[in-house]
Amino acid sequence: MTSTTTATTTRRAGMHWWHGRTALLIAFAFSVMADPVSSVAYAIEAALRALDGNLTLLMPAMSAVVLVVALVVASYHQLVARFPEGGGSAAAAGKAFGEGYAFVPMGALIVDFVLTIAISVSAGSSAIIAYVPGLAPHRLLLALLLLVTVAGLMWFGHLGRAIFALLTLAFLVVAVAVLAPVLGLDAVPAEPVAGPTHGAPLAVALAFPVAMALATGVEAPSSAIAQLGQLDDDGRRSFGRWALWLTLGIVGALTLSITAAVVHLGIQVPHEDTTLVAELARAADTPAVFAAFQGATALLLLSAASSSFQAGPGLLKALARSADGTSRHGVLPAFLGRTNVHHVPVTGVLVFLAVSAAVVAAAGARDQRLVIFYAVAVFVSFLMGLVAMATFALRERHLGWFVLNAVATLAVAFTLVANLTRPAAIGSLSATFVVAGGLYWAWVRAGRPRGAALAVAEAEASEAEVDEFVEDDLDPGAVAR
Repeated sequence: MTSTTTATTTRRAGMHWWHGRTALLIAFAFSVMADPVSSVAYAIEAALRALDGNLTLLMPAMSAVVLVVALVVASYHQLVARFPEGGGSAAAAGKAFGEGYAFVPMGALIVDFVLTIAISVSAGSSAIIAYVPGLAPHRLLLALLLLVTVAGLMWFGHLGRAIFALLTLAFLVVAVAVLAPVLGLDAVPAEPVAGPTHGAPLAVALAFPVAMALATGVEAPSSAIAQLGQLDDDGRRSFGRWALWLTLGIVGALTLSITAAVVHLGIQVPHEDTTLVAELARAADTPAVFAAFQGATALLLLSAASSSFQAGPGLLKALARSADGTSRHGVLPAFLGRTNVHHVPVTGVLVFLAVSAAVVAAAGARDQRLVIFYAVAVFVSFLMGLVAMATFALRERHLGWFVLNAVATLAVAFTLVANLTRPAAIGSLSATFVVAGGLYWAWVRAGRPRGAALAVAEAEASEAEVDEFVEDDLDPGAVAR
């Protein structure tokens, strides 16, 4: 009897452990994919605009996007395995080349956080205006109000992973409700588009980098696993990898499904007071589903902005000096590390609020103006991470991984170069190197403190876990430069 009771108790404990891990994985994976999932609200439209409305080339362009994302995910699969404590490309670059190089991906991430906030609130206002056209004259004011609201909510602490996960899941459910009826609708032949590059691979090659905004959230799992302090290295490694591949599967399937539906229904480049996905939802479903889709889209976009309002100030806080002027790797002014009672770095939030508001205002809260700046900075971070992983593979003579990393590096480099054919993208790249250079200069002035490459991981960790990073440091072979 006793042995039976013990076996039952053990079985129940095992089931409880399994269910708990599954729930945590779902909450983690769907929260970190909020950014790339929300990007479908503007990325597909950006590609169609870059193609001058040529629907026949839209599917090849978006397929190229998904292929490049798959290459990056495959390489980050290894990065997560090597850095289960988190840190992403910054940790990889710091260990491969020296800590000074870690500031390049950090600068890229800071610019990316600003642009994510700006484009998300702008796209959120576009989603609302598509449903309530009367708000169109107040687009900028609406976007700024959304921005201030999201920033204001940061005062009360970080929103839980479960909330982001639920918003992502809600959007996916409503998206399926929009896409399901499309199969029963008659196809609309695509209108011919005149032009010298019509049907040419060059048109796709030049258009798909604009839509690479879809890839901006791929970095998140490799950094966010630092949040999972309740897991050991193997657990964080497993969760990070699952999150990467789930992101690829779900975002890839959603992107290609929406693209196919747009092509099937012959939806053209929308006018300025609506969006491509809004016109798809309007054409495919009832008014109730259209309203639900626009609401879910706006909420998901605001959650993407919220996640960057967490990560950006958190990184500044991790790089800040302590109140007495000393810290393990503090390089920025101490006031950036001060927090309120909810452990929120309020000054950092205000900095991101001010800069993001300026970007939103400069773009007139038009997400399609911002998207041409967007998929640049984060690709600098990808490039550093991929080159680092290729370096590790070459040093350790893992030829297969080296070839994969090299191919992914070339794909990312091509995306960067193709984006830089647009003058606007040069501004984003310039901002990346200005921020990176400023961080590097501050690091040198602070005496090149060790451990700075771990700041991204520390930014994601909870207050209770930060102390663990104080005991850690980079491998002695990573000489500061």
